[in-house]
Amino acid sequence: MDLNADLGESFGRWSLGDDPAMLDVVTSANIACGFHAGDPLTIRATVEAAAARGVTIGAHVAYRDLVGFGRRFLDVPESELAADVLYQIGALDGICRAAGTRVAYVKPHGALYNTAAHHKGHARAIVTAMVDYDDTLPLLGLPDSLGLRYAAEAGLPTVVEAFADRGYRPDGSLVPRSEPGAIITDGVADRMVRLARDGVVEAADGSTIELRADSICTHGDTPGAVALAWEVREALVAAGIEIAPFVAP
Repeated sequence: MDLNADLGESFGRWSLGDDPAMLDVVTSANIACGFHAGDPLTIRATVEAAAARGVTIGAHVAYRDLVGFGRRFLDVPESELAADVLYQIGALDGICRAAGTRVAYVKPHGALYNTAAHHKGHARAIVTAMVDYDDTLPLLGLPDSLGLRYAAEAGLPTVVEAFADRGYRPDGSLVPRSEPGAIITDGVADRMVRLARDGVVEAADGSTIELRADSICTHGDTPGAVALAWEVREALVAAGIEIAPFVAP
């Protein structure tokens, strides 16, 4: 099982999360590309820290929305979004190459991540940008999402993700952050062991849904994120589950 986190999301004098500590836990790092968070110095420092630890790096592409932290839907034309995603992948990959590493996959952020699960134009835009940049890059996303379907049809590798610290609706979608039960911090380790071992997770209403994932995400801005990530990792290892990235750095 791969463990990932959203990192490099500080901006200027505004600090978010403990990236160095989280990089000691995860096997893959979704690094902000400057559109929802991350200035060049922050991005470079995060990339260098990930490279030093052998952590795989992914481009955490987003809507152009610094004020809203990329958590607001933007109704931009498909061609514009494709160019924005292409720009972000290329910018991060340039910094990665300077650090002796590379962008090894793509994961949309926030509103773009959720929108790409059902919005045809925006899902296509992400896939178009990825194919134009490097048609071997995997796309990390929600199971049964439109984005992953389009990626597979285009010949891109696809990776299914689950969230350690987010609540699920009975249909497998995430509970919106504006609603109660969106963030989970209790019983997370046992929940993720069950997911990895049995392919199921408990939804917000108490029902059980099938969810077979290749990667587990803990958000860096969740309260106690580092400790939470360590609990998940240690519980998985204790259950005999190997921790490894889904793609090499």
